[in-house]
Amino acid sequence: MRFLHTSDWHLGRIFHGVHLTGDQAHILDGFVDLVGWSKPDAVLIAGDIYDRAVPPVEAVQLLDETITRILLDHRVPVIMIAGNHDSAERLGFGTRLLARQGLHLVVRPGQNLAPVVIHDEHGPVYFCPFPYAEPPLVQLTFEDPEIRDHNQALTRLAQHYSLQLPPGQRAVAVAHAFVAGGRESDSERPLSLGGTGWVDTCCFQPFNYTALGHLHQCQSFGETSICYAGSLMKYSFSEASHKKSVNLVEMDQTGKVALERISLTLQKDVRCIEGFLAELLKGPQPGENRNDYLMVTLKDSGAILDAIGKLREVYPNVLHIERPHLAVNGELRGPGGDHRRTGVMELFDSFFQQTVGEPLPEDLAGAFSETVEKLYLRDREVPA
Repeated sequence: MRFLHTSDWHLGRIFHGVHLTGDQAHILDGFVDLVGWSKPDAVLIAGDIYDRAVPPVEAVQLLDETITRILLDHRVPVIMIAGNHDSAERLGFGTRLLARQGLHLVVRPGQNLAPVVIHDEHGPVYFCPFPYAEPPLVQLTFEDPEIRDHNQALTRLAQHYSLQLPPGQRAVAVAHAFVAGGRESDSERPLSLGGTGWVDTCCFQPFNYTALGHLHQCQSFGETSICYAGSLMKYSFSEASHKKSVNLVEMDQTGKVALERISLTLQKDVRCIEGFLAELLKGPQPGENRNDYLMVTLKDSGAILDAIGKLREVYPNVLHIERPHLAVNGELRGPGGDHRRTGVMELFDSFFQQTVGEPLPEDLAGAFSETVEKLYLRDREVPA
């Protein structure tokens, strides 16, 4: 049995004000090509299909086109679950009809949950979808008041599936959850507060492989039996060093798995660069794409007029600038007392020391004083 495991597409994502649908279309086009040449028996998509409960029209159209190409052009069944970003009602429209075409879409827990059975030359493999659900919903579904957190909820769902698995048969879980010990990224929305959102790997003991979604960095637990594929793209600058990929999984007749991570080609990468403005304006280094989405850390200590405008003449997709020299100790403090009774020069001198970390030089103090005097003079000469 061969299958592709992916997750966290977040279609419709906006990154620092930039709509990423075009970039997502590019990478999904490559994913569909991967389905074509790898010839899997199934594609598993482990939640967070959309970035928000009410996705934009362009995101819906992109999902429709992508799934249609996988099902109709390549004749590969798709098992897809809802994540915490998805609306079960919107994502789950027409599920029974779509299942006849090979799209097995599971969006909410229920006592009627059953494995999706796909056969290979060695017999059946039981794919068990665990859609994301808040613990109270699982508690209500199974009429079990003892279910109070995510770990208990997922354990109950695993027990539900275990009762349906014939002894000795191969089984795969598809789940959207935060496994304890997983490495997080800035772009993930917490499942809950207070540490009750995690689940233990023990939940997945009945399964030969667990295809996880939610965490955006690809990672594994228990060698390769419990895995996050990671997000489709880099959705925060904290992910700049991540290598985005999908998992190509081979399962033999005994249920043993071999995993290969296949990199996805980004139209525009997400990178962090730093340096002095004059150096950066010389352009990208060999092999770097000037159109990448960039966070720029400027080492310059002095004032810069329209730094982002200058940088965008060379790097059109600069999205964020950091100035470490303007945030000494992370806070700005005044000279003390009532600032309304403090002179402009004293305020500026205090501001300079807090941002730069050294006293205001005499030449800059003189230039500032001269500028302020000219402003005062201009204001006095303008008629009221």
